[in-house]
Amino acid sequence: MQLTDAGLAFVTERHLGTLATVDRDARTHAVPVGFTYLDGVVRVIGSRGSQKFVNARRSGRASVSSVDGARWISFEGPVRVLTDAESVARAVELYAARYRQPRPNPERAVLELTVERVLGSSGMRDGRG
Repeated sequence: MQLTDAGLAFVTERHLGTLATVDRDARTHAVPVGFTYLDGVVRVIGSRGSQKFVNARRSGRASVSSVDGARWISFEGPVRVLTDAESVARAVELYAARYRQPRPNPERAVLELTVERVLGSSGMRDGRG
């Protein structure tokens, strides 16, 4: 699955998204997040003990969606939560380029979603998904 130029532009513009995970009671847990997309990987930063990261570790899957008027995109796939300094630093760098430099957080982790499927409004993606 490839994003079109319009899709790539959309995921570099300043839009927030919604991260959806599944909690221990099989209920959907959806929260607003800043996210980045690069080379088939969506990244979300946050505190390692937050519910979104607890859920992601448990279920191993998530989706991230973003909407702006009639334009929207959604990514689905397996996730992992990383806490190593190199992965966190890369995610912070990407986040800062799209949004702003985040505040210091010694408990920071990064959720990495490997994109298996992309859904989106017309013109956002090539191929089927």
